[in-house]
Amino acid sequence: MALRINDTIPNLHVTTDQGAYDLHDWIGDSWAILFSHPKDFTPVCTTEFGAVAQLSDEWAKRGTKVMGISVDGVAEHKKWKGDIEAVAGAEAGFPIIADDGLEVAKALDMLPADAYLPDGRTPADSATVRSVFIIAPNKKVQLMMTYPMSVGRNFAEVLRALDGLQRTYEQPLATPANWEVGQDVIVALSLNNEQATEKYGALDIKLPYLRFAKNPE
Repeated sequence: MALRINDTIPNLHVTTDQGAYDLHDWIGDSWAILFSHPKDFTPVCTTEFGAVAQLSDEWAKRGTKVMGISVDGVAEHKKWKGDIEAVAGAEAGFPIIADDGLEVAKALDMLPADAYLPDGRTPADSATVRSVFIIAPNKKVQLMMTYPMSVGRNFAEVLRALDGLQRTYEQPLATPANWEVGQDVIVALSLNNEQATEKYGALDIKLPYLRFAKNPE
C-alpha cells in the first residue's frame, strides 16, 4: 500500500554514517525531513545535499531534524560528504541512511516492490528514489514531493512548505498560494464567521468561503 499524507511513517531501523536509529526514536518530539537520492557521487544530488547543509541554521530554528537517504553504503556516504562540503562550503552534519538493500526505498514506496540493484549499479537503476517527506512530531507524514533526476529540488520551497505546515499544524488554518511567513492565513470553513472572529480577530472576507486572518499566533 502506498504511503500517503497523514500516514504514520514506518518505524524503520536504519543504518547511517552516524550510527543506527529507529526512525521514531530519531524523530522524537521534533519535526523531521527525509530526503532521498538515487546514488552517491552524482552531480545534482551533490548540489542538493549541499543546499541542505547550508540551511542547517534554518532547520534548527524550526526544531526540525533532517536525514538523507541514498542507496550506497556507509563508507561511500562518508567519502561523499567531503565532496558535498567542498561544494557547499558548509558542514553536512546530518546523517545519511545507507539503503544499499533498498529496504527504506521500498517501505516508503519509492521503488517497485520487485526492484533490485544489479552489480555495477547506476543512478538510472534507482531513479525513482528521489523524494522529500516532511514529518510532524506525531510521526505522521505531512507532505511528500518527488522530482525527476534532471531537476534539482528547490530547498527554499521545502523550507517555505515547512513554515506553512508548522503555522497551520493542528489549527483550523491554511496558507494561500505563494504564502510566506508573516502574511495573512486562511481560516478553515469548520469555523463560522462568529467563531473565526472570536478566535482570530477581524476577518478579511474575500468570498463566503475565502476568509483571511492576520497571521494569528
